Amino acid sequence: QVQLVESGGGLVQAGVSLRLSCAASGRTFSRAAMAWFRQAPGKEREFVAGIWDGGATNYAASVKGRFTISRDYADNTLYLQMNSLKPEDTALYYCAVGRIVTAKVDAYDYWGQGTQVTVSS
Repeated sequence: QVQLVESGGGLVQAGVSLRLSCAASGRTFSRAAMAWFRQAPGKEREFVAGIWDGGATNYAASVKGRFTISRDYADNTLYLQMNSLKPEDTALYYCAVGRIVTAKVDAYDYWGQGTQVTVSS
């Protein structure tokens, strides 16, 4: 059974960094696209960053230049390095696996349970 488990969230002050991890098990995703989404209370789930098989990346405009997505094929793990965090980055962060990198939520086949990131001002 495919399982995605996120970790690394927490309560931090604005300006600091966090690194999120998403450990995948149950199958390898070497040919899959992987992505991070986030959902703040009362808002829709939104695309944050995605990475294609081969390493090409896409970012939401709101995080470009601050966040970096990467993947470790050997460990089947997805990462999101988040620098210069802002209060508006507060959300539940999810990793997802699909066939293409897209901002469309329903294009992804597998989702994790999420890890909470809270940024105080």
